[in-house]
Amino acid sequence: MQRFKNILLVLDPEAQETAALDKAVSLARQNAARLTLFSVVYRHPDLRRYPDSVGESLMDPLVAERQQWLRGFLPTLQGQDIGRVSVVVAAGIPFLGIIREVLREQHDLVITTAEEKKGIRARVFGATSMHLMRKCPCPVWVVKRAQARPYARILAAVDPSPYDPKRDSLSALVLQLAGSMARREAAGLHIVHVWHMFGESYVRRGGMTGAEVEEAKALEKLQQKQRFDLLLGQSDVADLKPCLHFIEGYPDERIPELVVEQDIDLLVMGTVCRTGVAGFLIGNTAEEVLNQVDCSVLTLKPEGFVTPVTLE
Repeated sequence: MQRFKNILLVLDPEAQETAALDKAVSLARQNAARLTLFSVVYRHPDLRRYPDSVGESLMDPLVAERQQWLRGFLPTLQGQDIGRVSVVVAAGIPFLGIIREVLREQHDLVITTAEEKKGIRARVFGATSMHLMRKCPCPVWVVKRAQARPYARILAAVDPSPYDPKRDSLSALVLQLAGSMARREAAGLHIVHVWHMFGESYVRRGGMTGAEVEEAKALEKLQQKQRFDLLLGQSDVADLKPCLHFIEGYPDERIPELVVEQDIDLLVMGTVCRTGVAGFLIGNTAEEVLNQVDCSVLTLKPEGFVTPVTLE
């Protein structure tokens, strides 16, 4: 996995986990990559009501304390045979600070720890992770807590489409990245494509006979399988002898089920931006999947994606 050369590792004292750090150091060592230890001290928006000097007097000691905490990791990184290691602390809204650091320094990968969410609506991925997976221009690897061991099973979720070149190219990138991760971790690679006939429930109520519906479904299945096979034939993962899953259904239901059934450690998937709808920068299907899985996730955007976040 030589593509990542400028890694941003996001750390938070409240996480009290080393899984993301272990993954970042291992990847940086393998790629001789630059590694930045980064943290954001939350700055409440209401501080804007006060003079800058007041805000600085409150935030500066907190930023200095966080910098000292990050520097405490440096002795353990000496002799790790990785590229340059930097320490950066920002003050502000966490996801905005992270994305702006990516923009400033052209990072090609963000690694962070899944936030712990409690209560009846608990999810593996909290607000910051979801904002990053929606809006960060580079791949985002959200590491599940206490998952420092090598991954045993990696799942690539693909969705080839002849009508959407951006989505089609994204599936190829997902396969490439998942294959690289599988080789790095010596893991088994699983590949899933979930398909269904668009509008099946409507045509069943719209006058088509049962036989006509089944004939249409058979044709759709054949075409989807041909696209799936073409995507696999153009990839470089044959040496990994991947386990293929060609499943009828809806991705937001079947992918989480497969993650559980196969005890997946890492899900690699694309997040497709929806232009023209303010605030919707991740496909609804992808977001529903991410809200349900209980494993680490590596998400990437299509080529040409432009984040709505700008530098101040």
